[in-house]
Amino acid sequence: MTVATRPLSMTVNNRKVGPVDVPDDLMMIDFLHEYLSLTGSRLGCGQGICHACAIILDGPEGSSREIRSCITGAHFFEGKSIRTVEAHAERDANGDVVRLSAIQRAFVERFSFQCGYCTPGFVTGATVLVEHLKEKPVRRADVERTIEQALAQHICRCTGYVRYYEAVRDVILSTPGLVRG
Repeated sequence: MTVATRPLSMTVNNRKVGPVDVPDDLMMIDFLHEYLSLTGSRLGCGQGICHACAIILDGPEGSSREIRSCITGAHFFEGKSIRTVEAHAERDANGDVVRLSAIQRAFVERFSFQCGYCTPGFVTGATVLVEHLKEKPVRRADVERTIEQALAQHICRCTGYVRYYEAVRDVILSTPGLVRG
């Protein structure tokens, strides 16, 4: 028995990948883990419910959106550009982390995570939210609701979400241009 494959090319974390022969039915999370050794995105539920596997799909016009990699086939990303949780921190020429993103720093400062399994998905979701707010700031009175709407589908079994939401609120309120009024 042979597995049907076809070539896949994309941009991952600002690096061209491919063409690589990939099975037709391979999920993106498996491609990231098995082909690129990018294991930061977590396989939680395997059904797209928990969002631990979230990655960012960057649109050609500069938009970004969260995609669940456990239920999205790798070939969906043909020719597209994505970012994984490994791309959020600033790295030096050797690939060593030199500075965490604002979201990552806030999560550490607030000790937002306990076991940390869901944290990559929360980092990704919060990053997309902040990027969207740069384009369309939210009213100060709507910050809490905006965070809840953006992160509501992320599941955490340890912390009860309060610290994640507080950390995201801190970043939003302290970053110029994300809040109006």
